[in-house]
Amino acid sequence: MLATVGGILLVISVFLAWFDLGNSHAVLNTCHGAGTHCTGWNSLSAFRYLLLLAAVAPVILAWIIIRGHALAWPRGELTAVVAVIAIILTLFRGVIDPPGSPPEEINVTYGFFLALVAGVLMLLGSVWRAQESAPRRKPPGVL
Repeated sequence: MLATVGGILLVISVFLAWFDLGNSHAVLNTCHGAGTHCTGWNSLSAFRYLLLLAAVAPVILAWIIIRGHALAWPRGELTAVVAVIAIILTLFRGVIDPPGSPPEEINVTYGFFLALVAGVLMLLGSVWRAQESAPRRKPPGVL
């Protein structure tokens, strides 16, 4: 459930304001002008689709759990990998390489932080599920 809530929040965050254009004439894709907020959908060209695809992973995990499908790996591991990728994409686009120009005039806002929280929720929920379904192993040398 925790990972699914994170996936829903990630979808919502894509349509919220991710960037705030400063007091100058900053330009970010379709957003122009001082004091303008730019949503993730308008500012993240290809990343928006990748984040939306990442948000589907917890729903697929919930479907697998509800239906009781047999898997060759512990349930939740693939969703955890997708959550880590979503967190890295979010950090890359918001902090490491923000879009637009001039970059010093463009600041992240609440949609970016909600996407980070959503990614962490997805990761926590999927890791928790993976630990529950993983086989218990004994350390080497223990009978």
